[in-house]
Amino acid sequence: MKELTLRIDNDRQLSKPIEIKSRFDQKQKDKIASATKQFESLLTSMMLKSMNKTTNGIFGSEEGYGNDMFDSIFEQKIASEISETHSLGIAELLYRKITGEEMSPEIRNKISERMNSMKMYNTGAPADSTKVSPSKTAIDRLNMYEKHIDDAADQFGVDKNIIKSIILTESAANKNAVSSANAKGLMQLMDSTSTDMGVNDVFNPRENIFGGTKYFAHMLRQYSGDIKLALAAYNAGPQNVDKFNGIPPFDETKNYINKVLTYFDHFKESEQ
Repeated sequence: MKELTLRIDNDRQLSKPIEIKSRFDQKQKDKIASATKQFESLLTSMMLKSMNKTTNGIFGSEEGYGNDMFDSIFEQKIASEISETHSLGIAELLYRKITGEEMSPEIRNKISERMNSMKMYNTGAPADSTKVSPSKTAIDRLNMYEKHIDDAADQFGVDKNIIKSIILTESAANKNAVSSANAKGLMQLMDSTSTDMGVNDVFNPRENIFGGTKYFAHMLRQYSGDIKLALAAYNAGPQNVDKFNGIPPFDETKNYINKVLTYFDHFKESEQ
């Protein structure tokens, strides 16, 4: 019987690896990696928010002007840093489940660079999609003025929940709040507005609420009941609303409107 031999030329059959074609191209992988990283950051933010509820927020339970807003900003910032520098492994796990591959160092670096570039354009204020919940401490303070708010709502024909939302946004229901622009009290009235609205003691909660509600009612009438334009006028002045023929292109004003309306939704939902 003739001996059979196996011929291998230059080891070509053994040197070439088996290629496995991925069902995702590189652009799709980048998008998947970015989405999983953002999900991890969002999940981390939710965990921080849940933990902070037990301590009345990052800044504690002491009275403070706008503490709940600062809590939200810091929660987002801390979540982003944790996800970026000390990953929980959630993004990598999701990426592996979706693509069937490990997230390569090149993709990690690319996502990190993209997130850093996005920070350059981040003002630090909540985006429109951000839901900011009022702190328990601020709500407890606000509840002390329930009677004044109800009376002002009845007298000037303004929804009591929008009055509450403006108070929380303006001063976190701190009757002694004074801003850097010298706006004062619960609804942060300027001296000229206080005078025009007949407010004698701007730090008197009832007078302040009545003055602020009366002014907001004027803005609602001036802008035909458009609540967003009325809020923009309350924050930036009617002259700026008229100048830009709508909501002024100020980040502060846009975030102000978003926050007031988010609080407004919160109160509406709590009534249901």
